[in-house]
Amino acid sequence: MEEVKISTEFIKLDQFLKWVGVCDTGVDAKFFILDGNVKVNGEVELRRGKKLYPGDKVETAGQSFLVK
Repeated sequence: MEEVKISTEFIKLDQFLKWVGVCDTGVDAKFFILDGNVKVNGEVELRRGKKLYPGDKVETAGQSFLVK
């Protein structure tokens, strides 16, 4: 599991996917999320604006990330 440090209180899911390089653009991230390809804390997440806080786990495309 890769740890990803953020410098703000939270980061939105679509921004996070761009930050870690899973998606190239916000549009890509939107459809990637809506297609059910992302789990947050073990549950499929369909909201691209979902706020991620330190301690949240994101799983997608065979990768796992821990927000720090």
